[in-house]
Amino acid sequence: MNPKIHISQPRHTSHQRRKDNSRQQTTVIKSPVVPFSGPHLFVQDGREKSLQRRHPWVFSGAVERIEGAPASGDTVQVCDTQGGFLAWAAYNPQSQICARVWSWQAAEKIDADFIYRKISNALNARNQLKLNQHSNGMRLIHGESDGLPGLIVDQYADVLVAQLGSAGAERWRDTIADVLQGLCKPVCIYERSDSDGRELEGLPKRNEILRGKLPAELSIAENGIHIALDVAAGQKTGFYLDQRDNRKLIGKLAEGRDVLNCFCYTGGFSLYALRGGAKSVLSIDSSAEALQLAQRNVELNGFDAARAEWQDKDVFEALRKLRDQNRKFDLIVLDPPKFAPTAAFAEKAARAYKDINLLGLKLLRPGGILATFSCSGGISDDLFQKIIAGAALDAGVDAQIVHKVHAAADHPVLLSFPEGAYLKGLVLRVAG
Repeated sequence: MNPKIHISQPRHTSHQRRKDNSRQQTTVIKSPVVPFSGPHLFVQDGREKSLQRRHPWVFSGAVERIEGAPASGDTVQVCDTQGGFLAWAAYNPQSQICARVWSWQAAEKIDADFIYRKISNALNARNQLKLNQHSNGMRLIHGESDGLPGLIVDQYADVLVAQLGSAGAERWRDTIADVLQGLCKPVCIYERSDSDGRELEGLPKRNEILRGKLPAELSIAENGIHIALDVAAGQKTGFYLDQRDNRKLIGKLAEGRDVLNCFCYTGGFSLYALRGGAKSVLSIDSSAEALQLAQRNVELNGFDAARAEWQDKDVFEALRKLRDQNRKFDLIVLDPPKFAPTAAFAEKAARAYKDINLLGLKLLRPGGILATFSCSGGISDDLFQKIIAGAALDAGVDAQIVHKVHAAADHPVLLSFPEGAYLKGLVLRVAG
């Protein structure tokens, strides 16, 4: 039984309320000054508001001054102009995001025990949600949303893959590896800190084994489908775990349909479509290595290879050629790479998104379904929907949104950090 919540109501009359309010004075509650012998970062007056709302980033333009000489990755006490405590954060003088918050608790100490607690909390959250019941591939740590800024850890069976994208995570690299080894006991922890974001943080790229030995072959089982992957040379950490639930949805919609999967990578959506009973599946990607692994995955699952067609081509060019050939499909998946890493790239990215979606909509038969996605943090949900609406208008079709989708539950989004909701998708039905 749900407990009842009793909200007491004031017994004053409206006249009394006005009288009482007139006597009230504004009280400013100041954060306490916390003794700390280390470096301090003071934010400009008025720029502390985002921190008070628990947004975990401090931009360089918000800094008033720095006392002390913190090195990259050092813990600093973030304060308001009066020296009131705001947060503990990892400092990085080479990044536009010059401080990333570790903790909002004044009494907290950022040390190895703190890292242990944060990692333990992230693992426990996945266990409580029972996210490992249908897959042994899962995101274990999702950066800021798990209170570990810049740290991504993905599990692929008994191998963990870590991405360290911040100076703070870099500072605690060995501690992070030791904690993961002790709690998860993987056969290997592999580091894929080779994204472009490392350069923006002033950090060298790294692609190497952190602990253990990497198996010669690696695969996961996801909802009964076996998926081989390459964590050393594949994209991101080797696979796109965030699309797990959306792959399952596509599998349910694929029965009896001719399917086109664009930017297919190692064939995740294609595998689900084949199992779901698709009549045919055409998969397109510009990586020959990814397509080879995708074809291997078809064999690994015993699917009918005659229903699967592969094209090693630039997707934009391939879509135009399919249009010129008057090819038609019943279900199209558009899952492109990140076109806009930040809002500064939004305008250019919008043109690319509109282009591929316009072409996709023209390739659909009446009554067909388009599943279109964006993993660009610089493109909001609203903007993405407007882009797709513009593409539908130019294509001369009426389309209905039947599903709005996001990343799977092992990619949580902190309410105070909407930037964590990078993946967004629309499943549309084109009117007959």
